[in-house]
Amino acid sequence: MYHAETWSEKTGLLFKILWPILVTQLGLYAMNLTDIIMSGWVSKEDLAGVAIGSSLWMPIITGINGILLAVTPIVSQMIGSGKRNGIAKFISQALYVSLIVALTVIIVGSFLFKPVIGLMGLEDKVAHIAFYYLIALLFGIVPLFASNVLRYFFDAQGFTRISMFITLLAVPFNVLLNYVFIFGKFGVPAYGGIGSGYATAITYWLIFIISVVMTFKVSAVRSYRLFIEWAAPSLKVWKEILTIGIPIGLGIFFEVSIFSVVTLLMGLLFDTGTIASHQIALSFSSLVFMVPLSISMALTIVVGYSVGSGKMKAARQYSLLGVGGGVGLMGLSAFVLFFLREPIAYLYTQDSDVAKLAAQFLIFAIFYQISDAAQASLLGVLRGYKDVQKPFLIAFVSYWIVGLPSGYLLAVYTDMNAYGFWAGIIIGLTFAAVGFLLRLMRVQKGLQGGNGSNVIESV
Repeated sequence: MYHAETWSEKTGLLFKILWPILVTQLGLYAMNLTDIIMSGWVSKEDLAGVAIGSSLWMPIITGINGILLAVTPIVSQMIGSGKRNGIAKFISQALYVSLIVALTVIIVGSFLFKPVIGLMGLEDKVAHIAFYYLIALLFGIVPLFASNVLRYFFDAQGFTRISMFITLLAVPFNVLLNYVFIFGKFGVPAYGGIGSGYATAITYWLIFIISVVMTFKVSAVRSYRLFIEWAAPSLKVWKEILTIGIPIGLGIFFEVSIFSVVTLLMGLLFDTGTIASHQIALSFSSLVFMVPLSISMALTIVVGYSVGSGKMKAARQYSLLGVGGGVGLMGLSAFVLFFLREPIAYLYTQDSDVAKLAAQFLIFAIFYQISDAAQASLLGVLRGYKDVQKPFLIAFVSYWIVGLPSGYLLAVYTDMNAYGFWAGIIIGLTFAAVGFLLRLMRVQKGLQGGNGSNVIESV
């Protein structure tokens, strides 16, 4: 990491940090996408079961794991303020927290997955596949959370290519395992869609092992002596991580879980074909969302580094670059998606009725991508400032007080039917984008001329 002076240098640094993050995010999402697509090759029921299981899983790995995202702004500000000596001890504490969080998810998930799926009124085969897909994934949640701590540790220092390298190694391995466990190859029974859960869990272990190896092999991080010198558990540091991480995690959970609730409501109101079509559109639009999400993560790094160094003007300039770039790219993406929506739908299924309905859902995805890009990039900037409490409240109101009720009313009481839920999502995302923008303006105004990173929570 270094301090770029001109707009051109800042653009170059942001892009240098951004593109490996984007490759990493696309790779990680490719594993989820592979689960759904390859399960769809077995049957429509396997597609629906894995899609529903995935829709419940995503709030876990993005929302609850969001607690660990606190590592990025904390480490980036430590680096910016010259406090590198405390980073290794902090990462030890973050790994302790990741283990506690993972074990909590395993225990709670084991008891709640079945009753939640039961509320959806699914066909027996679809419900069976969804439940055991989730159980299979739980075998990999400990290494998943631990490897994410290491990823955020690498990324916060600008070493985003390390995470990219690890992911590029893991994705082909995941595809091969899916082939083996879904279709029953090399003496392994054919588990169908459930097998994709086992394949992904094993891949999570591979990612963790490679991540640990990289802490010893890469000279830039070897000096921290991670996994050699362990700090004793510290409740004080855990509190710092959770104080920042829990609002981040809940904010992400409120956004991601709205899609899960929409899928659950669709299961109660519409048939399996509609659920599968909705999930296809959601799956692909979520893939496209990896672009603004990556921009958001890159912004957290560069803004946090600038704020930690007391360079508030640079932090504002990065904000303009990232938010403007994210919205612009999603505008271009929406234009392309409009013309390719049907071919994209057929990538997921050979059922023409499901594909045509999915193409209609993708039209709504076109409209919400712009607001989604704006809210994601703005939120990344706010995290760089370690401003997390107010954005958490904005997210809750936007998605659960405004977006979800609007979608339900439009779906049930108008002729929009299932499309009404997507209209509600658009409304919620737009509300969030406006709220985050107003919050960022207040934060930046309050810190104008300031030089500290720990005053944010009082703004």
